[in-house]
Amino acid sequence: MSAERPAAVIVLAAGEGTRMKSRTSKVLHELCGRSMLGHVLAAARALEPERLVVVVGHRREQVIAHLERAGASPRPEPVVQERQGGTGHAVRMALESVGELRGTVVVTNGDHPLLRGETLAELVRVHEGDGNAVTVLTTEMPDATGYGRILREEDGSVSAIVEHKDATEAQRSVREINVGMYAFDGALLADALKRVTTDNAKGEEYLTDVVGILRHDGHRAGAYLTPDWVETQGVNDKVQLAQARRQLNDRILEAHMRAGVTIVDPATTWIDVEVTAEPDAVVHPGTQLHGRTHLAEGAEVGPGCTLTDTSVGADARVVNSVSTGAEIGPEVSVGPFAYLRPGTRLARKAKIGAYVETKNAEVGEGSKVPHLTYVGDAEIGTGSNIGAACVFVNYDGVDKHRSVVGDHVKVGSDNMIVAPVTIGDGAYTAAGSVIVQDVPPGAMAVARGRQRNIEGWVERKRAGTPAAEAARRASGRDRGE
Repeated sequence: MSAERPAAVIVLAAGEGTRMKSRTSKVLHELCGRSMLGHVLAAARALEPERLVVVVGHRREQVIAHLERAGASPRPEPVVQERQGGTGHAVRMALESVGELRGTVVVTNGDHPLLRGETLAELVRVHEGDGNAVTVLTTEMPDATGYGRILREEDGSVSAIVEHKDATEAQRSVREINVGMYAFDGALLADALKRVTTDNAKGEEYLTDVVGILRHDGHRAGAYLTPDWVETQGVNDKVQLAQARRQLNDRILEAHMRAGVTIVDPATTWIDVEVTAEPDAVVHPGTQLHGRTHLAEGAEVGPGCTLTDTSVGADARVVNSVSTGAEIGPEVSVGPFAYLRPGTRLARKAKIGAYVETKNAEVGEGSKVPHLTYVGDAEIGTGSNIGAACVFVNYDGVDKHRSVVGDHVKVGSDNMIVAPVTIGDGAYTAAGSVIVQDVPPGAMAVARGRQRNIEGWVERKRAGTPAAEAARRASGRDRGE
């Protein structure tokens, strides 16, 4: 088995995670668009393993359901650890479930969301290049208190892993620590696990004991020391979750900036791991980009935007707005304070202005919906204008219906477009109209009651009010005229 294709990656995700104080499984807490477990699976898949095995235990129903939605290849295979018997026990359960594994087997943890696929790949490369039976992933911590220390022979091989509480003062001065991830020879791992005992304070089977067993058998134990200690940190509570989220977001932002994206204020910008952006895109302060949002070249987003699964075309501008599942075309203007809902498609140079909401709506090239309007289940053609305070009335209480507005249409302010209805090309509608019938091309639709003025009504019916006094002054009657 080559270093690029290990026999399996085994992810340990059975822990209870009591310090999270949550009804959600520890490994399913999210950061930057993925669960912790999702980030680990992504790192594991970078190795293209033959098999991807996830050991589950506490809240297994949640985790298994999550794995069923994980997609990609290879699909994760859940293995249930009925009894929490330690890390060695978890790996033994995995091997007994999936059968013989010949080649390199990588073991990692489901609560290390900062782990990089490149780090696991280097672990495998060192493991196979040095001909080790086991290779331990290690790092050097600024403060190694509480961590197991790595002791090495003169040739660089690992002689022992000593827990902090058992270490001498000299051993505690060692900064290289065990991260808790390994690459094993699959056959040797299976044999050694059968000999791991529970002769310890917790009565559990420890995976670290395998290192000593393999060395006792005459096999070489090695280590790969990763220079970035931050990515080796696990998450055990929501304080650490927030820290990991910040660290991962900083990593994502740096990658985008080095690729040519302008991020004006990284401290207030949050971008999910699957977001993509082209050079010269600009992200202004207070912006969140979620899901599979994409920014094309020259697109500007923010300040104060939240975009989810939204594509923003070249040189488009989105300001102080929220969008989910929308397609914003090139040179489009959106906002401020617009709300684009799923199914919104805005063609080149369209405009969605202040306090406009759209849903399942297509707005054609150069068309404008400038302000205070709801456009739901509608199609607007090219070069049309929708006046202020219009509503596309799409719901009859049972079903949704669709309206069509043609090219170069002028819809007056305060119109109700009651679906299903079609307004033909070049037509106009008068302000204040309730459009319930189709409007032919080029027609003017007027659908409102005739205005009637009742002279003197306020002075007669509201005598003594400020309005009546104002009316009297305006009429000149208070001067005897």
